Amino acid sequence: MANIKQQIKRDITNSKKNLLNSAFDSSVKTAKKAFEAALASGDKAQATEAYKFFCKKLDKSVSKGVHTKQYVARQKSRCAKALNALA
Repeated sequence: MANIKQQIKRDITNSKKNLLNSAFDSSVKTAKKAFEAALASGDKAQATEAYKFFCKKLDKSVSKGVHTKQYVARQKSRCAKALNALA
């Protein structure tokens, strides 16, 4: 535990931010699982909607600083490939 007052405050804000980031990351993972489930069912329309929602979550994660641009681009590319192969 820190002895400096400012560092104690910083530790508190860091833990709050960590909690918010991990919650948002969990929602991104849930969206990905929903997309994969829609993909496995074989319904192209449902998979397309799930893909759009997943991309929206990914884009928001970049703006929040949860994920990097490269990670998001890679995830979008992989999912788009899988969606196009569903045809």
